[in-house]
Amino acid sequence: MAGCKKARGAKNPKMKSNRATLKRVSVTGTGLIKAPAKGKSHGLSNKNRKRKRQLLKATYMNKGDAARLERAICYLF
Repeated sequence: MAGCKKARGAKNPKMKSNRATLKRVSVTGTGLIKAPAKGKSHGLSNKNRKRKRQLLKATYMNKGDAARLERAICYLF
């Protein structure tokens, strides 16, 4: 697969960023990906109030998850 950093020839089209992903995440000045916390969509009756309240905060993605997103938001890096 062609990555974002690969040089584009005359016949190759531009890569498109995933616009839905761009609306949900942001990239910090140091290159970390800031995104909403995972685990806030279902099964909320099993989580206590403190845990749900802390899931409201944004978190920084770990390297494994960030690597998957590099292709989706390719022009931000």
